[in-house]
Amino acid sequence: MDAGCPRLPDTVLFEIFLYLDHADVLSVGLVCQQWRAVARDEFLWKELFYRYYRVSRDVPRHPGAVSWYSEFQRLYDTIPCVEVQALKEHNDQVLHLSFSHSGCLFASCSKDCTVKIWSNELDISLQHSSNMRPYNWSYTQFSQFNSDDSLLLVSGVFVGPHNSSSGEIAVISMENFTLLSRVRNKPYDVFGCWLNETNLISGNLHRIGRITSCSVLWLNNAFQGVESENVNVVKRLFKIQNLNASTIRTVMVADCSRYDSPDLLLDYEEQLAASSTCPAFDLGSDSEEEEAKPRLPREPAVQELPAAGGVPAEQGLQRLFDDIMEGRVRPAMTETELETKVAELFVRNRTKPPEPNLLPADGSSKTKYLIFTTGCLTYSPHQIGIKRILPHQMTTAGPVLGEERRSDEFFDSLDHVIDIHGHIIGMGLSPDHRYLYVNSRAWPRDCVISDPMQPPPIAEEIDLHVFDLKTMKEVKRALRAHRAYTPNEECFFIFLDVSRDFVASGAEDRHGYIWDRHYNICLAKLQHDNVVNSVAFSPVEQELLLTASDDTTIKVWRSPRAVRVRQARRPRPRKLLFSWLMNQKS
Repeated sequence: MDAGCPRLPDTVLFEIFLYLDHADVLSVGLVCQQWRAVARDEFLWKELFYRYYRVSRDVPRHPGAVSWYSEFQRLYDTIPCVEVQALKEHNDQVLHLSFSHSGCLFASCSKDCTVKIWSNELDISLQHSSNMRPYNWSYTQFSQFNSDDSLLLVSGVFVGPHNSSSGEIAVISMENFTLLSRVRNKPYDVFGCWLNETNLISGNLHRIGRITSCSVLWLNNAFQGVESENVNVVKRLFKIQNLNASTIRTVMVADCSRYDSPDLLLDYEEQLAASSTCPAFDLGSDSEEEEAKPRLPREPAVQELPAAGGVPAEQGLQRLFDDIMEGRVRPAMTETELETKVAELFVRNRTKPPEPNLLPADGSSKTKYLIFTTGCLTYSPHQIGIKRILPHQMTTAGPVLGEERRSDEFFDSLDHVIDIHGHIIGMGLSPDHRYLYVNSRAWPRDCVISDPMQPPPIAEEIDLHVFDLKTMKEVKRALRAHRAYTPNEECFFIFLDVSRDFVASGAEDRHGYIWDRHYNICLAKLQHDNVVNSVAFSPVEQELLLTASDDTTIKVWRSPRAVRVRQARRPRPRKLLFSWLMNQKS
């Protein structure tokens, strides 16, 4: 032991680490042999980790960690939980945030009907603001940079004739901030997304009956105003029937070619196969009360079409009408039930079958997935639909109405459907596109929906589900901490974002939340004065996070480590406990 270094019990060392500034301990290092020995003691740091973060002792260490000490450092020092700046240039609710892929810029959308472009330097500053009111927009709601950051897609709510509301997508050049094109988008909460550098996806909705409709997804060229009249600038991708007042919303694209090289494997059996040092385990609940609750398995269900030898649609319809006329249908069908039954029979043999072999056989596949919210029981989105986009479909070249199809293939079927059993209020992809994170508010267990216009009540707790898009199965248990309070008819989208190690989400309880993806634990609550609508990690620096709120502000959050680096040259007052410890040493 160093001369004059006091002998401190292990518990005191732990308390020093927890309640003293982490930076002071690490920078000065308590330069005695005792502290150096503790820093190297894996058993002590493992115990401290499990106690402090309340992680099950069966949970293995993060596969990328070199020691429990470094893992404690990571979770303590690299979470973006320190507010460093508040941006107040918007004068109404801020609804969405999106970073450019380079991390140099980000965009914000707001109820003030502007989209603002910000420069992400040491201190964030406003670079440009576009007002969309001259184009009859009510507000901007979503934005996304294309893959080379040369174009910005902006989605908003458009006011049409007789004050009818629809959606519209605008494409803005990042070179000179000029408006390149505008595309109608219906319903407005389809939002829209990029498929590749120059083509974007929009939606349209056609009513067939009172609760039956058809969603058409279109591929649009971003440069519509300058293309030759001999070149198509739009092409129909898919045409999908909607039952029971449901519609397709919230479209996004996942790149399948990246699945075999994920940033982080969430399935512990895969971790075990990839590294023999990480044992497999089943992640438990946070409490005995949670453990006691029975949980129904939520296996994703693949949409199945009737067998080839099934009853043809025409015969089925005729049989249904004969049964109604002769009184064989008991109990009597309501008008809504009859419409749904007729629509189901009509679509049975008029739908193009799903693509075979949905899962790509090799990592070099250029296939992409179109992912969106949908439903089959009620108007509130409660299912995730997945449709494969093949390479030849990724261009507007060819017929405007898409590839040739037989006359009886009127609709496209979904390749996969995931049932959430609740109202979906947010979705986000991991950076490697391997995992889909879904915010939802659960329905009561065993609820029965008899009227599609009256969905079940939804829980205040928000469940954050995780689905592996390579296996199409849910992994881990749902994350919880955040809450929402609006009922079904007023429920709105709460955007989430995923970085290499963390996942963040907004909430209606005036906080943003951050979880660790590997340990499934909540790490931080980020306070606002109103609902937090959107969060966004910098794609090149996960220790930088933005949050947007109804309080009209955008808050900038950095990790303690990043703040310490920025303030390295500023004098820092020493903590009392640290001063006492140094006095004891002298």
